[in-house]
Amino acid sequence: MEADSSTAPDALRAKLYNAALTRIVRCNPTLWIVRVRPDRGLAPFRAGQYTTLGLGYWEPRFEGAQQEALAPGQAEKLVQRAYSFSHPVLDDDGAHLLNPQALDSHEFYVTLVLQGSPARPPALTPRLFKLGEGDRLFIGEKVTGHYTLDPVGPEDDVLFCATGTGEAPHNAMIWELLRRGHRGRIASLICVRYLADLGYRHLHERLPALYAKVRFFALTTREPQNLGRKVYIQEFIDSGALERELGWRLDPARTHVYLCGNPAMIGLPKLQEGRVVYPTPRGMFEVLEGRGFAANYKKHALGRIHFEEYW
Repeated sequence: MEADSSTAPDALRAKLYNAALTRIVRCNPTLWIVRVRPDRGLAPFRAGQYTTLGLGYWEPRFEGAQQEALAPGQAEKLVQRAYSFSHPVLDDDGAHLLNPQALDSHEFYVTLVLQGSPARPPALTPRLFKLGEGDRLFIGEKVTGHYTLDPVGPEDDVLFCATGTGEAPHNAMIWELLRRGHRGRIASLICVRYLADLGYRHLHERLPALYAKVRFFALTTREPQNLGRKVYIQEFIDSGALERELGWRLDPARTHVYLCGNPAMIGLPKLQEGRVVYPTPRGMFEVLEGRGFAANYKKHALGRIHFEEYW
């Protein structure tokens, strides 16, 4: 999306922006939960889908961000990045499931990226993290994505595994399952560096008290007590520790597993000359397929392993 050349920033914003930033929850200096209200009203989406957020290349960038060199005319264009829809799940008091009529903005979970590859400096978040509540931005009108709850039956167990902000679509999915009165069990497993990186920690700790079928587990890799004994999601499951904590088995016949975040956690294999070749180090695909779970590597909706890589 472009603007006329030599257009002033205010005119560019008026022409290209179609939404307002209505709320910022600063979980830590580089981690935000934000709400964005589109001018034309909320776009319908299925839990797990995504859209784009965008800002103009003319906008100021966060101090300390990797330098970028813009091509001629690029300064008047939008930079866009895809983000999964998140969801608050509970009301502001944390006592009841959120009524869908109570939300007038879309929620997203974003982390500030200051350094990228030499050829691709981070472009959006260094600008996004300069905004305040009430500021304008762009939100895509197209909603897409196959990482949804479509394959899940009402009695199925569901395990959500995420790293960092990869939990965003899972929050929307958990809300949707609870809203529809899902009868199966639900477990959420999130791996982050520090507890401060769990922006939705208050939600996850509150949910099991309200819904006995919901369980939450957090793994941290850089807290002092983890030094020399980090445990990642795939190791926590492969060792049997998760099932011991849950008190129920990950049964391929009734359990759906959703994986979102770091590709190393997901461990998507490749097909080489008809053979399945798993990456190193060992990822969730190898762990789960070794336990009888099936997945299709081209269409996320087939099998009981569903995945969304975040970069």
